[in-house]
Formats: sequence, C-alpha cells, structure tokens
Amino acid sequence: MNKIYQAATAHVSWDKKWKQELHRDRWSKPEDRVLKRLSVLDKPGEHRVLDLGCGVGRHALALARMGFQVDALDGSKTGLDEVEKAKQKHNLDINLHHGLMTHLPFANNCFDYVVSWNVIYHGDEVVLQSCIKEITRVLKPGGLFQGTLLSKRNKHYGVGDYISKNTWIRDTGSDKDHPHYYCNFAEVVKMFDAFDMWMLEDYDQRDNDWHIHLVAEKK
Repeated sequence: MNKIYQAATAHVSWDKKWKQELHRDRWSKPEDRVLKRLSVLDKPGEHRVLDLGCGVGRHALALARMGFQVDALDGSKTGLDEVEKAKQKHNLDINLHHGLMTHLPFANNCFDYVVSWNVIYHGDEVVLQSCIKEITRVLKPGGLFQGTLLSKRNKHYGVGDYISKNTWIRDTGSDKDHPHYYCNFAEVVKMFDAFDMWMLEDYDQRDNDWHIHLVAEKK
C-alpha cells in the first residue's frame, strides 16, 4: 500500500495545473478516438460508464451529453470542482468521486465501459498493475476498456531519473516530478491478459509524444 501511494502522486501535480485556465482549456476537448468508439454502444441510457482520471471532465461531460449513466473519478479536488461547475451549468447528471486510480470505490462488475485517457501510466509498474486489476474488477464481463499508455517510442523514454522497470521521472523539481511508465505492444497484451484486444495503436499525440491507444473487452 505504501509503495503504491508514494508512486501514484500525479494527481498532486495535476491539481496545481487545473488551477490554471491555460491547462483547463487545453484539456477541455474530448478525444475524437473516444467519441468514435462510443458509437458502438447502443442505447446509451442503459450503459453505466466510468471516466477514470477525469481531470476537468472533457470525457465525462461528453458521455453525459450522449445519455450515458456517468461516474467520474479523479484524485484532484480542483479538477472535480471544475466538473461540478460544468455539470451544473449544463444540467448534466454525473456522479463525481474523489479518489485514487489504484483503489476504485465501486462494486465488482458494475460498468459497461471505462475510459482512462493519459492516466494510468502515471506511476511505476506496481501502480499500473494495480490500476489494471481495479479496472478489470469493476468492468462487467464483456465490458470495454479504452485508454492510453506511454509507448517506448516516446521521446521521453529513458530520459530522467530511473525509478524501476520501464519507469522514469523526467524533470525532478518541475510539474513532471512523478513517475511515468513506458511499454510496448507485447507488454500491454501481457498486462491485459484478462481482456481480448480489439485494437492496439501506437500513435504520436504531438511532437514524438508517442502513446499506445488500446480498446479491450473483458473476458
């Protein structure tokens, strides 16, 4: 527990970022890849979905507008405050939860879909494996997970202070002062062994910032 807590500290940095309008604006638009994937889920009102690491709510708000039953969790109270303001402004129904991605406050087999975009790789291998275990636990059999991981093609792979397997802290003393975990396709498939892979995509988010995008179905 102590090791997980010490490594899963990214929410502290993001809490500072969400206090700045520049960062809130940058992360306000939902990803096209997420919106496209949601088109395969028929009858949105019958599906319960989780935005894991929701930030300021770009995906949670989009999901709610589409009619899904939405839960959103983040470790940043500042981010959740922004989601609360937006849901009140637009009269949207979103259940907000403050907590860590390694210990989800939900029952087993309760979600049809979990999205976690640029979130679960913020930590070492222990943190990542704990996140995957929790995602697996809360998804229903046949439920979908969609998310991203840092690729070993990323320009920051191997840069900074080495922490443990595949894990570095890039800029000690800056807002990146927390671990980042990098992997390849084979490692993703192994870590998500409780899932059938629908898709694996290694793509450049911007300027050699390569991420692995995956969509997987719980067996």
